[in-house]
Amino acid sequence: MNNIRINEERLWASIMAMAEIGATAKGGSCRLALTEEDKAGRDLFAQWCKEAGCTLAVDQVGNMFAQRAGVDPSQAAVATGSHLDTQPTGGKFDGIFGVLAGLEVIRTLNDHGIDTRAPLEVINWTNEEGSRFAPAMLASGVYAGLFDLDYANTRTDSDGVRFDKALAAIGYAGEEVVGERRFKALFEAHIEQGPILERHEQTIGVVTGGQGQRWYDVTIEGQDSHTGTTPMDARKDALIAASMLVQSIEQIALAHPPGVATVGALTVSPNSRNTIPGAVQMSIDVRHPDDHALSAMAAEVAALVESVSAARGVGIECEQIWYSPPTPFDGDCVNAVRDAASMLGYSHRDMVSGAGHDAIQVASVNPTAMIFVPCADGLSHNEAEHAEAADLAAGCNVLLLAMLERAEIASS
Repeated sequence: MNNIRINEERLWASIMAMAEIGATAKGGSCRLALTEEDKAGRDLFAQWCKEAGCTLAVDQVGNMFAQRAGVDPSQAAVATGSHLDTQPTGGKFDGIFGVLAGLEVIRTLNDHGIDTRAPLEVINWTNEEGSRFAPAMLASGVYAGLFDLDYANTRTDSDGVRFDKALAAIGYAGEEVVGERRFKALFEAHIEQGPILERHEQTIGVVTGGQGQRWYDVTIEGQDSHTGTTPMDARKDALIAASMLVQSIEQIALAHPPGVATVGALTVSPNSRNTIPGAVQMSIDVRHPDDHALSAMAAEVAALVESVSAARGVGIECEQIWYSPPTPFDGDCVNAVRDAASMLGYSHRDMVSGAGHDAIQVASVNPTAMIFVPCADGLSHNEAEHAEAADLAAGCNVLLLAMLERAEIASS
């Protein structure tokens, strides 16, 4: 087992081929969930999996499961995977690496004629990014029982298109009951999306868990009025109130290290040069690895909203649309990753994931761990996102050995 290695060139070529679907002018990819570009990426992945001898199943929310049979079909599968959907200005590697690393594991075992006792599965989770249908990690959340099916089906995009209608339109509304299958273990390989591995010149992040997250939708209602005729002391400027929230949200995060908080989306109405903004819609994203600190940050957000509303004379509604608690990963799966990195001679460190991932959702119902590899300047959700082929291969080799440790090589 120690001598088996994946095909670095084939892995890279597969990632580059997938990147051509929805390719952007600045070198990234745009495959929003359940668009024609997403369908094309799914179709290519399905074709590759079938060529590798896998059987393919699709569940009610479009999650794709490609299975390589094991010699003991009574065993639950050892799974891996991530997502093929991207941000509007996404890169080539976020999510895509995790899906295609799983496929490369299958191809490598085929090359070497190696059978496993437990089946192996590669998964493409639907709508991980949440950039078209909020919240993020929607389909893995339904799989894990964190959202119900009706909730997912009734999510709408900015044009009012429902999730279930978009899923049916691209032909990936499957019949398998979502959440029906369970796994012996699940691993997700991913670029770090941060600078820690690169700064420390280390190759593998052994991810021990994910930090908690709270997402909010905020609506501020002021009053539209003429910019030239409305005195400053008579204004109910929704954008001024929003700016106060934005600055204070940053201070809340700085007061709770290593917590982070972000306002990433903001819509101003009526968005006219000579009209005082009467309404603003904005997002708030708050994260911390400690749940008590995360709760304290949430309480401070609520108090801030009340304070700004009173000070500016505007109405503010702040709705929490998603909460994901800090999630520890399974000790045996984490050890399998750490042992594989050591066995292969890769430098590595234990880490907590700052970003949300499907594996964090799935950890509530399956033994789970993650593998991180460096990305240039820690940059992600950006068309300039980049990872070196050698680092991707290292992460895939760790994935290979960790999966084999859990699935067991069948004796000849």
